[in-house]
Amino acid sequence: MGRNVQIPGKLNLVTRGNNVIAIGDNFYFSSGDAVNPISSNLQGAIYLENGASLKIGNNVGMSSTRMWIHDSVTIGDNVKIGACVLITDTDAHPLDYLARRSSNEGTKSDPIVIEDDVWVGAHSIILKGVTIGARSIIGAGSVVTKSIPADCVAAGNPCKVIKTI
Repeated sequence: MGRNVQIPGKLNLVTRGNNVIAIGDNFYFSSGDAVNPISSNLQGAIYLENGASLKIGNNVGMSSTRMWIHDSVTIGDNVKIGACVLITDTDAHPLDYLARRSSNEGTKSDPIVIEDDVWVGAHSIILKGVTIGARSIIGAGSVVTKSIPADCVAAGNPCKVIKTI
């Protein structure tokens, strides 16, 4: 854990087994109870499955963010993640309905990387296997299903590049 970590409100952090969690300096995570009016008073939560890894760089800010990490999420330096963003590197349940009936065997996951200086707009969803390139902006309410290159603005469902910056 780095220096000057601030968590106004409550952060639910659940770890299952052996995990790697590294948080850089100047981390800010607001959560719940009118800390950010856009977040609808939702509490943030970070859930790590056994063996999962979460690495957060320096000068990162989040507001009522929710993460479900089966494999790994890496967030670079100077990243801003808007209110109520969901980041999940797992499908959570298998596609095969028979497997869903009895267990979660066959669930797919793939690491997520958010590079330096990215801004993710409020209420966006970032799904497994995505890399968001440095300095890019993800528009509010986007569903990011595929990687986004550096230096662009991307938005929509599914999220697509709408302009280069």
